[in-house]
Amino acid sequence: MMKYILVTGGVISGIGKGIIASSVGTILKSCGLHVTAIKIDPYINIDAGTFSPYEHGEVFVLDDGGEVDLDLGNYERFLDIRLTRDNNLTTGKIYQSVINKERRGDYLGKTVQVVPHITDAIQEWVVKQATVPVDDDGLKPQVCVIELGGTVGDIESMPFVEAFRQFQFKVKRENFCNIHVSLIPQPSATGEQKTKPTQNSVRELRGLGLSPDLIMCRCSTALENSVKEKISMFCHVEPEQVICVHDVSSIYKVPLLLEQQGVVGYLSRRLNMPIETRPRKMLTKWKEMSDRPLDPWFSRVERRQEQKLLPRGVDFKVQYIDSASLEPSTLTEEPVKYHEAWQKLCSADGILVPGGFGVRGTEGKIHAINWARKQKKPFLGVCLGMQLAVCEFARNTLVFMWPKSMPVIDMPEHNPGQMGGTMRLGKRRTIFKTNSSVLRKLYGDAEYVDERHRHRFEVNPELKSHFEEKGFRFVGQDVEGERMEVIELDDHPYFVGVQYHPEFTSRPIKPSPPYLGLLLAAAGKLPSYLQKGCSLSPRDTYSDRSGSSTPDFEISELKFPPTSNE
Repeated sequence: MMKYILVTGGVISGIGKGIIASSVGTILKSCGLHVTAIKIDPYINIDAGTFSPYEHGEVFVLDDGGEVDLDLGNYERFLDIRLTRDNNLTTGKIYQSVINKERRGDYLGKTVQVVPHITDAIQEWVVKQATVPVDDDGLKPQVCVIELGGTVGDIESMPFVEAFRQFQFKVKRENFCNIHVSLIPQPSATGEQKTKPTQNSVRELRGLGLSPDLIMCRCSTALENSVKEKISMFCHVEPEQVICVHDVSSIYKVPLLLEQQGVVGYLSRRLNMPIETRPRKMLTKWKEMSDRPLDPWFSRVERRQEQKLLPRGVDFKVQYIDSASLEPSTLTEEPVKYHEAWQKLCSADGILVPGGFGVRGTEGKIHAINWARKQKKPFLGVCLGMQLAVCEFARNTLVFMWPKSMPVIDMPEHNPGQMGGTMRLGKRRTIFKTNSSVLRKLYGDAEYVDERHRHRFEVNPELKSHFEEKGFRFVGQDVEGERMEVIELDDHPYFVGVQYHPEFTSRPIKPSPPYLGLLLAAAGKLPSYLQKGCSLSPRDTYSDRSGSSTPDFEISELKFPPTSNE
């Protein structure tokens, strides 16, 4: 029988429900269970494709081209699974499906209402999607972790809360439980951990018909025993049902935090799952990975430079540079900012130019790419970063060897009447055209790779020969040979660009080859890594810093605020 775990949030949004949902799934998967996940977003948008990343974090792209909430990226990375667009449920999708049924005549003679039609549609969607295989073995999941976005009490989430109030009785108590994530504020004036917001949140949740089985308390420091007992008393749960999830140095420590507090044992008893609760081999590897010192990154870099990208013990520092600060106009307006940006760039051992939207900062990125090419600094361009590398080479090396009316970067796929879901999206195949490609070797000498895309613009294939005559090679192309997917530059330690987004399929213990190559090149280890057949000897797995806090090398990532379409 399928087991359902609903994760709700209280007090404020953005307190880490996605990481906690992912972590719960991780520790259950470590016990040998097949786990899937669903993210519910109460907004009316059909998907997250047209959102501003400033407000919601960056869009995550799935194999089927679904533009979904970033939390689905957490689910895929933590659980090492492949999800579909239907694993992200929104109010817009539910209402669209119900309205389509009404227009077809499915509800003839009936008044279509939130209850029961919308709530029934939500339950049907969850039950159907929970059985879809997400592991490579094709087996159906045994546990479905459902994260309800937003905060309990929001008017937008009311239909979903009501749907799950009904749902808990339909699937029976032994197959459904609720984890409530709540904030424990700690005012600086007193330093005291306050429980009243959590009490109020749990009271409101109960008033809506759901009772939390576990209360996971988000706090800046470890929860004091007296505070834990107070929450237990006033929220009507046992002390073992109050879990502390305090701030940690890495999000990958959260599964271990939950496992140490007996969450697996409790869920095993509560949901009648006869599983072993002792730590598994998967968690042992997870602990080794999470113990590595890393900078606290945000969404873009967190997805890209996963832990264990480098040999054990090799440390690095990420420096963010606003690409607009590298442009000559900044020198006139804000000279200090300009010089600081260039100082950061010139001191870096490697440069990452990621994807982006709009025109702001593109000239700064081109300046950075030019510097990386001429100074032979390891460089990786992703999506727009690759496109700008092509533009930089055309501008400064080829000096327009073709008619100016012929664009370097073209936009073959464009729908002027609709913005959402109209880009080139999802998993596409890239064929390597040469055996000598560095990136092909990093992929294990693969003839082709399947990676996820999200773009409208791409390189004009009519100009391919002009570039390759000068050593700027398009080593990877699509199946039809019409789209340029991977670039490499001759006589350079590592100058690589990819049209796809390899970070979408990167995993904590299965690093993405293009990023791995950048970091190895920046550390000076790429030649030996390639010479040894893309493997590292035990001697290579430790740094020579002897405990120094100074990183072995630095990576600069050029930030690029979005304004329009890539």
